[in-house]
Amino acid sequence: MNVLVTGGAGYIGSHAVQRLLRDGHRVVAFDNLYRGHARAMDLLRPGAAGRLEFVEGDIADKALVTATLLKRDIDTVMHFAALAYVGESVEQPMRYYHNNVTGLISVLEACEASHVGGAGGGEVAGVARFVFSSSCATYGQPPEGFVPVPETCPQSPVSPYGWTKLHGEHILRDFAEGRRLKGVPFGYAMLRYFNVCGCDRSGVLGEDHDPESHLIPVILQAAMGQRSEVGIFGTDYATPDGTCVRDYVHVEDLIDAHVLAMGKLRPGQAMAYNVGIGKGYSVREIIDAVRKVTGREFRVVEKPRRAGDPPMLYNNPAKIRSELGWSAKVTDLNEIIASAWSWFQKHPKGYGS
Repeated sequence: MNVLVTGGAGYIGSHAVQRLLRDGHRVVAFDNLYRGHARAMDLLRPGAAGRLEFVEGDIADKALVTATLLKRDIDTVMHFAALAYVGESVEQPMRYYHNNVTGLISVLEACEASHVGGAGGGEVAGVARFVFSSSCATYGQPPEGFVPVPETCPQSPVSPYGWTKLHGEHILRDFAEGRRLKGVPFGYAMLRYFNVCGCDRSGVLGEDHDPESHLIPVILQAAMGQRSEVGIFGTDYATPDGTCVRDYVHVEDLIDAHVLAMGKLRPGQAMAYNVGIGKGYSVREIIDAVRKVTGREFRVVEKPRRAGDPPMLYNNPAKIRSELGWSAKVTDLNEIIASAWSWFQKHPKGYGS
């Protein structure tokens, strides 16, 4: 397939690019490099055998996205490009709606144009498959009886970020219906991630965010002496040790789910799956595992709860296991953390090391 990966220089997007190249696809990575890393593309290019192209641009530039789709004869889009900090979305909601919602609309309009454009003005095959990076944030705080979380859980976000992802799902459904009525079937898959973590176990790609807010990288930075402390936000939840419990899925397992969805998706088909290991780990368990894997001590400070943090949030993987045959290969917490620790040790300043 010829695949456009938006946000292709980001953490998850770059791992998708790596896997697609490994599977023999031709890939165009599209990224504005606001939070992505050109270095990740440089590292992947030598093994790509000419099948990787990088386009620097913003997804809001519909003309550029359309030209990219047409010139490279793209048939599939994996859409990762989005702002993804929950706290930041509360402080800057309009920025999140503009980037995540308006940006998605721009990409979909480019997909539509790819069917009616063509260099000679005639009909072209265009984009028939779309894999959308959604989020468990669309569920907000699951009501009683919905943990572990199934796809039938009511979707009621508690942050602008979560709303942008839910609006994205609605937009995709309506767009696909419009295409069906025009006789141009459009297949889409919506993958709702839980906490994505770990690094490429071959050691090429890693996790490098600025600012960094993800729990495992934050603790690893403390283990390396780059942070003075690690905060635990809330220690009185109704959980086994009083701290929040979350589902942590290794990034390579996450990409496996994308590849499976892409391979089974047919024009006109709709898919929606949660992606998580189906088990929760508490904040204290993560901290203890980092200490064990790294052999290092660091300061931990207990802090008040953060508004909107559900006590327990982890996946029910039954649907994706049944329909796609997907299940996480990496479920051991120490193995997940070790894959990240290996990369962080070699790249203490991220891709700038």
